[in-house]
Amino acid sequence: MSSSVIVKPVMRGLLAKRLRLHLVVAFAVSFSAAAFIKYAVTEPKKQAYADFYKKYDAMKEFEAMREAGIFESVKPKHK
Repeated sequence: MSSSVIVKPVMRGLLAKRLRLHLVVAFAVSFSAAAFIKYAVTEPKKQAYADFYKKYDAMKEFEAMREAGIFESVKPKHK
């Protein structure tokens, strides 16, 4: 007859050890997610706005809206 002795699990310090691991993983995941959002979403959007406003003419847009009759307080120019 062989009897096997079951070893008690080490419970002392288990929470601190697991918490340390989970904190490191949580920070790594959050920083990588933030970097992904910055470079995959924010930077292309900022570049698109910059490209749009490089060739945007506000007066030309205003004149087109005025000719279309969008504004109630501004009368269209007659050519």
